[in-house]
Amino acid sequence: MPTPNMFIVYVTDAAASARFYSDLFEMTPDFESPRFITFDLGGGLKLALWSGHAEKLSAAGARTSELCLNVPDGPDAIDRRFDTWVSHGVEIVQDPHDAVFGRTFVIADPDGNLIRVAPVD
Repeated sequence: MPTPNMFIVYVTDAAASARFYSDLFEMTPDFESPRFITFDLGGGLKLALWSGHAEKLSAAGARTSELCLNVPDGPDAIDRRFDTWVSHGVEIVQDPHDAVFGRTFVIADPDGNLIRVAPVD
């Protein structure tokens, strides 16, 4: 059975977005071209930033997906991550709060793509 192995995030400037994600997740790209940059997430899974078709997506409607970083070590670790990212100047979409699955918050990348931090299930 085929298994998805890449998440593609549409961005307007792949290089600028790669700097944002590199800083946020403390990782470096494993492949770079002018409009397509990937990060190795381990286990054969990749995160790709693609500026090839972003201009065609402006009328696509509301964002309906998120990247999620699951953080171990409880609510305090999630609040510390929030404070760290705020110090980097990220756009806050949803402040830290307790949801049915635990402590969580949401930020946006420069193109409005959502990134959630939540506890490990």
